[in-house]
Amino acid sequence: MGSIHEWRKPRFFCLHGMGTSADILKEELVRKWDSVVLDKLDLVFVDAPFPFLGKSDVDGIYDPPYYEWYHTNKEMTQTPQKMSECIAYIEDCMIKYGPFDGLLGFSQGGMLAGALPLLQEKGLVLTKVPKIKCVIIIGAAKISRDKFVAENAYDPQTRCPSVHIIGKGEGCRESAIQLAQCYVDPIVIHHPKGHTIPRFDEKSLGEMLSFIDRIERNINITEKSSLRLKSML
Repeated sequence: MGSIHEWRKPRFFCLHGMGTSADILKEELVRKWDSVVLDKLDLVFVDAPFPFLGKSDVDGIYDPPYYEWYHTNKEMTQTPQKMSECIAYIEDCMIKYGPFDGLLGFSQGGMLAGALPLLQEKGLVLTKVPKIKCVIIIGAAKISRDKFVAENAYDPQTRCPSVHIIGKGEGCRESAIQLAQCYVDPIVIHHPKGHTIPRFDEKSLGEMLSFIDRIERNINITEKSSLRLKSML
């Protein structure tokens, strides 16, 4: 007799921005995103591996400690340091807290969320965890200053389903659009603000809910079919 499949929410590994933390990203999402969106997602928040040593943009708004995934300057003009350690740490966390269906990231975390599925498809990273099936990327551009990522991640395109949330006042807007173009048929949500996690308007809320419903359906149908096949063997 085969196992019974229980319908479940998509499970996301969440990567916060530079100079913030897992708790800060969680609070920002809870404060700004509609409960109808958050209730459809299983979100896991993890602190980045390295302490942030500079002055955080959220200092005075949110309490420390603050972290970063890899070291660079705020303008992202320096060559990133500790990238390989960062990716290894993410994989370890995905093994420990997973399995995961997708990645959600903001700012520096979004840059990683945008690059890792493309690198994983080529067998270059995250080889010990299941394939990333979807991404939600907020206020994030390509990683252009790291040679390994820049040379290997962004070509060819990936069919990994994606949402890209980009502000009209975003400093990295052009590169954020270029990152979205690395994905086949991306959902691109534009908002009128800058480098921030925005609230949804009626149109963008509908787009996000449609994306989540599609991902949830695909994940559960695939798992149900796999269980049925195993029961027949």
